[in-house]
Amino acid sequence: MLPKKISREFIDGLPKSELHVHLEGTLEPELKLKLAQKNNINIGQETIEDVEATYHYDDLASFLAVYYPGMDVLQTTDDFYELAMSYLNKAKSQGVRHVEMFFDPQAHVVRGVPLNCVMEGFYQACVDARAMNIDAHLIMCFLRDMSARSAIDLLNAAKPYRSKILGIGLDSDEHHNPPLKFMLPFSMAVEQGYHITMHADVDQVDSIDHIKQALEIINVERLDHGTNIVEDKDMVDWVNHLHLGLTSCPLSNKLITDNDLKGDEILDLLDEGVKISINSDDPAYFGGYIADNYEALVKEYKVTPEQVVQLAKNSFETAWLSEKQKEMYLEEIDKYVEDFQD
Repeated sequence: MLPKKISREFIDGLPKSELHVHLEGTLEPELKLKLAQKNNINIGQETIEDVEATYHYDDLASFLAVYYPGMDVLQTTDDFYELAMSYLNKAKSQGVRHVEMFFDPQAHVVRGVPLNCVMEGFYQACVDARAMNIDAHLIMCFLRDMSARSAIDLLNAAKPYRSKILGIGLDSDEHHNPPLKFMLPFSMAVEQGYHITMHADVDQVDSIDHIKQALEIINVERLDHGTNIVEDKDMVDWVNHLHLGLTSCPLSNKLITDNDLKGDEILDLLDEGVKISINSDDPAYFGGYIADNYEALVKEYKVTPEQVVQLAKNSFETAWLSEKQKEMYLEEIDKYVEDFQD
């Protein structure tokens, strides 16, 4: 039965899908230091505490300035595999049953790492996740601060791996990089049968205009972050009409805005019927994995047990799953709630 009070035990055990997590953003200080030493890369830090001290930022740009250099330690297929498996083990402990993971190939290829190293490492982790009872998939992202031509080149280079990539996303610095910049590569991705999604980062310049482009011109199937739609009632209605999912990440919201989880926006959208879900984004950098994000929301806002369950259900309803698979996971949630002893 539903608990009277939402405990961490209830959150951890609640079956959930994660739809917004960047594999490169799961690089914990311990693993970063280990890989740097293994690959003889001077990252300028010698202890875990030194690495942790660099994980400080107050907006998207300052975060990215730490995030991209951190990837330098990822050099081999084994490195990418270890990174993904580290995340998947953590996700399993927090109730994740299905996950669609972002990765940024351009950031690796430009520094000389072959695409096959990235793909083979990450995809093998997806295969091995099955033994952990996790259904894991990959979403390949275009970097919006690189050119549309670069995105097209990546799409072409990834053709041998088409069956191993579930969808295409768009991330990185949104400033001066609107969705329309990538209209052609996304059109090509749709023609190739990919699912598509895009970041609409929180409180960016021209947020509403960018969201309109993503919804009305690019025709995304999902919107990552996207909580600025609360500023436009017509847009909220349109998102509901499309049955479009929003993937919100409270802890990352808090660290790149003015200490705001955007809980009011999340709960308002939930009450409006929007299929919004809770996710971890870049958990190694933002201080928490998926259950930690649920817990942060519950601690700071008046969230009911029914709302927590609905957030988890939304995460499956907006996943790129068959209707039969969705039904299976939703039944799993119902059984978990029915059997839960407060």
